[in-house]
Amino acid sequence: MHYYEALAEEIRISAARLLAEDVGPGDITAQLIPERQWASARVITRENAVLCGVAWVDELFRRLDHRVELIWHAADGDALQADQCFLELQGPARSLLTGERPALNLLQTLSATATRARYYADRVADTGVRLLDTRKTLPGLRLAQKYAVTCGGCYNHRIGLYDAFLIKENHIAACGSIAAAVHEARDIARDLSVEVEVENLDELAQALEAHADVVMLDNFSLDDLREAVRLNAGKATLEASGNVSETTLESIAATGVDCISIGALTKDIKAIDLSMRIDHVETR
Repeated sequence: MHYYEALAEEIRISAARLLAEDVGPGDITAQLIPERQWASARVITRENAVLCGVAWVDELFRRLDHRVELIWHAADGDALQADQCFLELQGPARSLLTGERPALNLLQTLSATATRARYYADRVADTGVRLLDTRKTLPGLRLAQKYAVTCGGCYNHRIGLYDAFLIKENHIAACGSIAAAVHEARDIARDLSVEVEVENLDELAQALEAHADVVMLDNFSLDDLREAVRLNAGKATLEASGNVSETTLESIAATGVDCISIGALTKDIKAIDLSMRIDHVETR
C-alpha cells in the first residue's frame, strides 16, 4: 500500500478507535443537554506550537456527527502563537462536548511531535544535514507521528521492519559478517535500501566495501564522525545516531554527516496545552 493511502486508512482507523475508547456505548453526561441545543466553540493553544492533526479531527467529527462544522484558521505545519484560536466548531452541543477530548488528545500529541521536530530542525537549518525520526513512536501512532515529524520540518527514517533493511550487530553476528549480511539483503529485495549499523571505523570500511546504501555511525565521537566522512568520500549516505541531544546536535551536524537520527522527536514529547471553549448556545 502506498504511504499516503496507508496514512488515510490510519486516520480512519484511529478516529474510530478514539471514539470507541472514550464514548463507548454513549456519552451519558452529554445527555444532560437538550438534543436541540446548538453551540459554537473555539479551540485555542495556551503555548506556542506547530499544528498537526487536522485530518484526524475532521474525520473524528465526521464519524461522530456530520452536522458539526469545523472552520480551521491554520493548517498542519503552521506555527501557532500562545492564546491563538486556530479552530472554530459549530453544531449540536452534545456532539461538540462528546468529541472534545478525543480531538484535543490527538491534536495535543501530534502537535507536540511537530513542535519538537521544528525546534530541532531550526537548530540546524543553516546546514545540509537531514534530521530523521526513528521507530521509537507511541504505540498505535506510528504513521501519525511520522507524519507529524514531516510537518515540523524533519524527515522519516524507515516506517517499519518491512520497507528498508537495517542490519545491526546481532544480524551481522547471525549472518557471519557485514559483507554476508549485505549480500543476503540484496538477494532478498534488491530494490530496498540496505543500511548497516557500525560501531567503529573498521566496520565502516567493511560496510563501504560491501556497498551498503546507508551506514549508521553508532555513538561515534566527533573526531571519528569527521574521519568517517573523509573515508566515505560520498560513497554511501552517512547517518549519525546515538548521543544526540540539544547540546550535541549542532556539533554533530558540523562534522559533515548526511543525516542524524533522533529518537527524542517522537518518544520524549510533552503534550501541547490546548483548550476548547463554548462561547454561544442556542435552541433550534
